[in-house]
Amino acid sequence: MKNDVTIEDEDLEKFPEDFFSYDKSDMRSVIKGFSFHIKEAYRHGQDLKVQKANKVVVLGMGGSAIGGDILKNYLSELNIIVNRQYKLTTEVDKETLVIASSYSGNTEETISAYKEAVRKNAQIICMTTGGKLAELAKTNRHEIIRLPKGLQPRVAIAYSFFPMLRILENAGMIDSKKTEVDRLAKTLDKAMYEDMGLKMSDKLNGKIPLIYAAENFIPAAYRWKTQLNENAKTMAFYNEFSELNHNELSATRNNVADFYCIIIRSGDEFSRMVKRMELTKEHYRKNGINVTEMLIKGETPLVRLFTAIYIGDWTSYYLALRYRTDPTPVEEVELFKKELGSFIS
Repeated sequence: MKNDVTIEDEDLEKFPEDFFSYDKSDMRSVIKGFSFHIKEAYRHGQDLKVQKANKVVVLGMGGSAIGGDILKNYLSELNIIVNRQYKLTTEVDKETLVIASSYSGNTEETISAYKEAVRKNAQIICMTTGGKLAELAKTNRHEIIRLPKGLQPRVAIAYSFFPMLRILENAGMIDSKKTEVDRLAKTLDKAMYEDMGLKMSDKLNGKIPLIYAAENFIPAAYRWKTQLNENAKTMAFYNEFSELNHNELSATRNNVADFYCIIIRSGDEFSRMVKRMELTKEHYRKNGINVTEMLIKGETPLVRLFTAIYIGDWTSYYLALRYRTDPTPVEEVELFKKELGSFIS
């Protein structure tokens, strides 16, 4: 198979083997199983009967919401809205398909928005491992797609996306994507992506990452940022072309931190967008910020999008180990939830 990803400047120092001892929960095996997760997740909901809708609203937070972002980007021809609030951010009615996605089933923002969707008589499907959301869905006689337990929500990304793809197929809103999904699973079942993540983590070691992308890769750029936050436990930021050229570009003048910029692109961007990217690289390098361009090819938009995401997952994993950090636990998030206390709506 030809290499469909090009990364600039691939010099790499030897990775210390003893750093794997910091992966106490063996996240590496979970990430390596991504192709299997894709195939399994796509089977979830395959027999679900769904009515066609004029709008799709995905309720979710964190790792459960990113699937909605990818869905919206991938199926841009549909009216898809991702709701990350306690309240619904758009009008819903019986013609609206609401997908409540919460891996734990206890995400308070999702549960709150779900209850509002119930009051508005929307068509609702819940995706969860259990928890309060499953209890409410059972009470309200809403369909439940049961997700496999035992994963961190962020590494369950296949289960937050591919069942929704199957739901929209069943509703007759899109054609079958089975061929694309099979091709994607086969593509990502390659060791080279782990190696690419290892190389990228070497570049980001000791840096503050800036992840940039144009329209087709915006969900991937955001995913990189959140994975770097949760896995590597480090600050990271993302932005999109060409919005960043109207504001963030100015911030390079008083550059008071050690940033490293990664630009994710496909190589087939609009000519003016290509010029923006090239000028941005020149400007950043002139102002002392290193830039690596990651060129993602691939046979389909789905392959390209998830290839970028997968390399980011590996990058955040290896950066965690370079920081002598177990990538799995998120103690700060869990402590914050305890301090916040129980939610009653």
